Formats: sequence, C-alpha cells, structure tokens
Amino acid sequence: MNRSESIYDILLAPLMLSLILGGIGVVLISNIIYSALSLGLVLICISFFYILLNADFVAVAQILIYIGAVNILILFAVMLISNPKYPNYAPSWTVGDSITSIVCTSLFCSLITIIINISWFEISQTQKSDQMLERDLTNNIQRIGAHLSTDFFLPFELISIILLAALIGAITIARREEETVLK
Repeated sequence: MNRSESIYDILLAPLMLSLILGGIGVVLISNIIYSALSLGLVLICISFFYILLNADFVAVAQILIYIGAVNILILFAVMLISNPKYPNYAPSWTVGDSITSIVCTSLFCSLITIIINISWFEISQTQKSDQMLERDLTNNIQRIGAHLSTDFFLPFELISIILLAALIGAITIARREEETVLK
C-alpha cells in the first residue's frame, strides 16, 4: 500500500517528537512503572515508523512481540517486585561498570560501522522490485528472512546480545532486591 507524501509530512514530526520524549522518559523517570510505559510509547512510535516505510509485517511483529509481550512482561515483573524502595546510597564506580561501558561502547561503534558500510542503494532497488510482488506475502516473508540471515545477520545478533544483557540485568536487580527483603 503506497501512502501519499503529505501523510509523511504530517506524521513524521509528531512521531519523532514522541519517540524522543519517550526515550528521554525511559532514561530520566525514576518510577520504574512510568519508565516502562515510556518504553511502550517508544515501541509504538517505532512500529508507526515501520508502517510509514511500508514494512507492515515488521510493524505488526513489533507490536505483537515487543509491545504485546516484552513490555507487558516488564510491567508484570516490576509490579511483582515486593520491595520497590531503593537504597539511599549509590555504589561507587566498579569494575563491572567499566566492563559494561566498554562493551556498550564497542557494540555502539560496531553498529555505527555496519550502518555506514551498508549499501543503501541496493536495498532501495530491492524495495522497488519488491513493491511489484507485494501481493505475494509468502515471497516477502522469505525475502525478509533471507535479508535477516545474510545481509543483516551481524546487527540482528548484536541486538539479540543486547536484549540478553538487559534480561540478565533485570534478573540481577530482582535478586538483589529479593536478598535485601530477606535480610
């Protein structure tokens, strides 16, 4: 489905503003529940960006997987934590913080390098030829799978590693809070 250019002009600015404000809310809001709801806003804005890019399959997957499952799971996990109070003191910079910052910086640099080195012209040519075959949904899904397993394999795996690190961090935080409750 092709959308007119005026829709892009009307929707792009509010979407970008919502995405930026939601991202700032995720980082700066101290209440974890409101921060998780801001994350939901960010994920919804990303799915709208996919819709604007005519990637309806990815937009629906974004809504079902990230908003419908992951964000709700985060909200339930946060609500099930029995002790929402945090210690009044902040621990000093540790070796783990240094390792985490080095790993995150290297992941960021590798993702930026991948983005710079991608041949965007070939992708746009592929998209134009895909628009002719848009009615054949199976063919489009197979092409998405082929791109994910060949051209975008490294970024896809890096995102998987980042999500795994976030899950391990959430488990660690939950265990620390559980230990302080038991003491």
